Amino acid sequence: MSPLTFVAISGSLRRGSHNTGLLRALLRLAPPDVAIDHFEDLGALPHFDQDLEDRPPAAVADLRRRVREADGVIIATPEYNSSIPGVLMNALDWLSRPAHDPSLRAKPVAVLGASPSQFGTARAQLVLRQVLHRIQAPVVAHPEVTVFRSHGRFDADGALTCDETTEGLLRDLLSGLIHLAAPTSTPSRAHAPGSRPRSVQVQA
Repeated sequence: MSPLTFVAISGSLRRGSHNTGLLRALLRLAPPDVAIDHFEDLGALPHFDQDLEDRPPAAVADLRRRVREADGVIIATPEYNSSIPGVLMNALDWLSRPAHDPSLRAKPVAVLGASPSQFGTARAQLVLRQVLHRIQAPVVAHPEVTVFRSHGRFDADGALTCDETTEGLLRDLLSGLIHLAAPTSTPSRAHAPGSRPRSVQVQA
């Protein structure tokens, strides 16, 4: 059986981003037969221009190709003004076009996020899920992982200090994506979800 491949995207450009750290913590939990393609050029994407959607710039063509060839996508989003960052929305706009054959359509997506606020990224994730629904990209329903008061959860290098509960939730999220991407996947790819909550805010 060939390995599954997931494209991983952090919606933050900030050096030491908590969301990039959260994403990397999730990637470290991937089983050996799941390959992760970490897309790190979000800031290189030009502003969406519908005049260019059929002849996209090189950075856009590269992202579209990687998403199209992948079995699923993982998105870690910050929350800016109760929504997702403009740079992430820009990427989604490119991935939603052209309308007749968008690379993100029908592509399974896992969503997570971290924020210093007491609400985590709950509102941003709601917006992101609405956008993905409009693109017709199925989203892992549970667990909803949002790390709030995140300043106390990451070390000086931006790495998540992962306790057993948080690690279990990340594993459940990854397992959900694996099952969406390959419903008949073997146990080595995904563990059976435990009795953890289906929606959770992980506190510092």
